[in-house]
Amino acid sequence: MRHLKERELIVEYGKKLITEKLTTGTGGNISIYFPEEEAMLISPSGIPYFETEPEDIVLMDLQENVLEGNRKPSSEYDLHSIFYANRPDVRSVVHTHSEYATTFACLQQEIEPLHYIIGSVGEKIRCCEYKTFGTRELAEEAFNFIQQDNGILLGNHGVLTIGPDLASAFGVAKDIEFLAKLDYHARCIGTPKLLNQEQMKEVLEKFETYGQQ
Repeated sequence: MRHLKERELIVEYGKKLITEKLTTGTGGNISIYFPEEEAMLISPSGIPYFETEPEDIVLMDLQENVLEGNRKPSSEYDLHSIFYANRPDVRSVVHTHSEYATTFACLQQEIEPLHYIIGSVGEKIRCCEYKTFGTRELAEEAFNFIQQDNGILLGNHGVLTIGPDLASAFGVAKDIEFLAKLDYHARCIGTPKLLNQEQMKEVLEKFETYGQQ
């Protein structure tokens, strides 16, 4: 069985989707890409995260062929593979149905810069239009809409994040849910005061050198 370490990571982070309240049931999916093989590991379809084992993770190429595994892969295969085929900087994709962020997605309402943490995502968190789940149309809508950002809201659906590794993509998913909660609670009290363009420029510059480089 190839890529045991990465399989174990997907199992571990799948459990985190539940424990950190980023999804419910079997919603959402996770993948890791191996550019030297042009192949990706992706979580299986419909198996509860706390019942998923490393051997349940499916190894596939970018033409939808299963290379290793006996499970049916996530129905959102295209939502992951489109980034790996066209974005050499992306090595992991995370898709969630977190409650507050999905609330904004159901309104098809973007989240504006009310807190500097939004810099981990982009200047704001934009929301693409609704497309049926598990379709190429959804994958293309998400890919065309995300542009330079690290995450977006999927209209009437959930959240999509990308990153150079699984920890980074998962961290952005957590940040989006945090920001959605802040936006919701701030609106319950009044109107959030947003960071201006100059402030956001400084934030984005600082995020380029944030953490261990």
